[in-house]
Amino acid sequence: MKKLLSLLVVIAMVLTLGACSSGSSKSNGELYIFLPGEYISDDAIKQFKQETGIDVKVTTFDSNESMYTKLLGGTSYDIIIPSDYMIERLIAEKMVQKLDKSKLTCLDELCDDVKNTEYDPNNDYSVPYFWGNVGIVYDTTIVDSKDVESEGWKVLQNTKYAGQIYMYDSIRDSFMIAEKALGYSMNTTSEEEINAAYDWLKVISDTMDPAFVTDEAIDGLVTGEKAMGMMYSGDAAYILSENENMAYYAPKEGTNYWIDAMVIHADAKNVDNAYEFINFITSYDGAYENSSYVGYASVNAQVLEDITAADGDYEGNEAYIPRAKTSNDETFHSNTDALKDALKLASELWVKVKS
Repeated sequence: MKKLLSLLVVIAMVLTLGACSSGSSKSNGELYIFLPGEYISDDAIKQFKQETGIDVKVTTFDSNESMYTKLLGGTSYDIIIPSDYMIERLIAEKMVQKLDKSKLTCLDELCDDVKNTEYDPNNDYSVPYFWGNVGIVYDTTIVDSKDVESEGWKVLQNTKYAGQIYMYDSIRDSFMIAEKALGYSMNTTSEEEINAAYDWLKVISDTMDPAFVTDEAIDGLVTGEKAMGMMYSGDAAYILSENENMAYYAPKEGTNYWIDAMVIHADAKNVDNAYEFINFITSYDGAYENSSYVGYASVNAQVLEDITAADGDYEGNEAYIPRAKTSNDETFHSNTDALKDALKLASELWVKVKS
């Protein structure tokens, strides 16, 4: 995810913000949201509270998989914000509700790029929250742009930059770049191709002295501790805004083109409040504040245009808006036994890559 990839622990935040509106009667005036860490603006929550009188209580998770495990344990939330491939799984396992679109005022405000997706073709179960891709952030004073653009993902094996790269400590994203570099699908179930991807990653491990990290890469690239790293586009947008020497490139071999979206939990107790929040956070004001703070591309079409226009918060930032999806770009899937077996194999091999 995107996406400020992970906190090292799951942190529970209870946000009791502002004075409650005296006239609110919506499901006891509460809303429970489960989302990735560092993925929402406190000011947006304050504004929502002021407008509706609803108290928002936020719990964070560090990965889609840990989120899924917690749901299996019986914990109930109202809104959950997972990634595309996990939403696909939650739908199949009937862990989320079908949306009542008569209660949604936001669908016409969304970018076409984030609607009618593979994992939810008619947006029957989910409303997009943020979107982006994965690419390479690099210091233009150290790394030659021609190397990045001509070599794509293979630049991570270029020994000119040994000791200068960050790799995400992420099984799926790391195997994705290897599979794309080799011309495979990032949803491959071929044992031969997964092993080839392992060999590709092992070259990086053996020759490039990479740092396998999570969010540490963000500050490390801002401050110039290293010169290059694989990065989610929203994190890259922040890095570019803080360090003018940095550039961002999504390789033409293809990448993970992802969407994180809001779903209503099957066991939600505050359903009407969930619809209120979904409409608010995708409205112009809510979406602008949230995207400006978090740094990921807004799903609101007008916000996306305005925030990158002259005097917008991300004017001229090449990482903020994902490039147009190409035929080589994909989203992750996980809802078949073959894909689950493939991920299990990749998980076993990832331990060897890092060792």
